[in-house]
Order: sequence, then C-alpha cells, then structure tokens
Amino acid sequence: MCVDGVSLTVNAVDEAGFEVALIPHTVAHTAFHALRVGDAVNIEVDLLARYLERLRQTEGWA
Repeated sequence: MCVDGVSLTVNAVDEAGFEVALIPHTVAHTAFHALRVGDAVNIEVDLLARYLERLRQTEGWA
C-alpha cells in the first residue's frame, strides 16, 4: 500500500480503517512531517494485491 507515494506496511485492519507504522526517518524525509490529523492523503493499493483478492473471492479461497 502507498500513502502519498510512500510504500507502507499495513499493521492492522478492521471495519473502521487500517493502521500503519511510520518510523521517524520516513516522517522526516517525506511529506508526512507536514500532515495533521484530518488531512487528506492519497491511498494506492498494490495492483497485484487487488487481483489476488479478486481471485480469492471468485475461487472461494479461505
């Protein structure tokens, strides 16, 4: 997953949203240092992950 062009690992997911961990180096060297709670960000999902999820659903994978 990418948030504002930065590839991040999702740590947790629930019905309310998701959680990622930002290390201080990432925050300092990206636009994250200027973000505040409630700011809009661009979220991109890996295309391969999207295809695998679609395949999982159609093939009945657990």
